[in-house]
Amino acid sequence: MSEPLLQVENLKKYYPVKGGVLGKTSETVKAVDGVSFSIYYEEGETLGIVGESGCGKSTTGRMLMRLIEPTDGRVVFAGKNLTDLSKHDMRKMRKNMQMIFQDPFASLNPRHTVGKIIEEPLIVHRMGSKKERKKRVEELLEVVGLSAYHAKRYPHQFSGGQRQRIGIARALAVHPRLIIADEPVSALDVSVQSQVLNLLQDLQEQFGSPFYSLLMI
Repeated sequence: MSEPLLQVENLKKYYPVKGGVLGKTSETVKAVDGVSFSIYYEEGETLGIVGESGCGKSTTGRMLMRLIEPTDGRVVFAGKNLTDLSKHDMRKMRKNMQMIFQDPFASLNPRHTVGKIIEEPLIVHRMGSKKERKKRVEELLEVVGLSAYHAKRYPHQFSGGQRQRIGIARALAVHPRLIIADEPVSALDVSVQSQVLNLLQDLQEQFGSPFYSLLMI
């Protein structure tokens, strides 16, 4: 078997709890305690992490992206130890790994149009000319079941399911090798949840394995 795209080894996140008059650490909350798993890229693998609310799933996903710094453990992506990278190098690495956040409204900038939101990763990673980026945004909107004219609208003008589709389009913009989906349907109506899950599966099949691997948490 080939080397894993993502290898997580003994990942931990502890939060100190301070109390008393002197504010000393009295105990430690173990949000994540020794999580290990691997994802293989060649198979276009989808891995699900299942657990009750508050068990550390979202914290794990954010540590993989270095949005939260781990207390201990290793996160190796495409042969590179992410826990050793500088902020600058980690920012460049995020071109290859993108995240779909749990709340489709809070994760979208209400002051930006949908087109600007989807285009932003392309600007950050300096991909394409302005004309090419506009074309890419229109293509992505079509891919996730919306229309090109939606690019001029704002997030509040869409339903929850449509906003999550926008989040998916943004995650796909830079052709990532791994997408981390943080409870992507938990904030949606039951009638919409299956639509979004089916969309993720269809996109993985549509672009051909291995277009991207998917971590569902």
